[in-house]
Amino acid sequence: MSRIGKNPVVIPDKVTVKIKDTHVMVNGPVGQLEFTFAKNVSIEQKDKTIVITPQDDSLQSRAQWGTTRALINNMVVGCSVGFSKVLEINGVGYKAAVAGNKVTLNLGYSHPIDFDVPKGIVAKMVGKDLHVTGADKELVGLVAAKIRSFRPPEPYKGKGIKYNSEHIIRKAGKTGAKA
Repeated sequence: MSRIGKNPVVIPDKVTVKIKDTHVMVNGPVGQLEFTFAKNVSIEQKDKTIVITPQDDSLQSRAQWGTTRALINNMVVGCSVGFSKVLEINGVGYKAAVAGNKVTLNLGYSHPIDFDVPKGIVAKMVGKDLHVTGADKELVGLVAAKIRSFRPPEPYKGKGIKYNSEHIIRKAGKTGAKA
């Protein structure tokens, strides 16, 4: 029995959910998400909750049970509250600027890096921090990881782009020759 799958997903007041077979559409104040799940689980809406049950006792349907519940819960939370990742930009001369749906990064290369933010994601600068927010948890994480990949943090001086919750293990640099 799935410990995650057996818990119902509670639907907040401002969120509407439409279920047709295994196609789920969630609409809320932050955005709209839809996804088609595997056919070996059944999804039902009862009052203000969504209940997910496996079709049979096969290994595949039991595996999809908890995954489906977690994805639906992320859709509901994303459409009601949203998800956010905060990236810190550390380094002399390292900076970012947001103009519309484009992030321009100056990261010590000979050229600035222009990154187009996908639809449904909002990027904004707050001091030296870049906030990436949106309704889709997967897309927010993907955009944050892509921006971080342009200049990952290095262990000697800590320069680069890192998540605000990330801890960089620092290394000792070279010491001079002892004579």
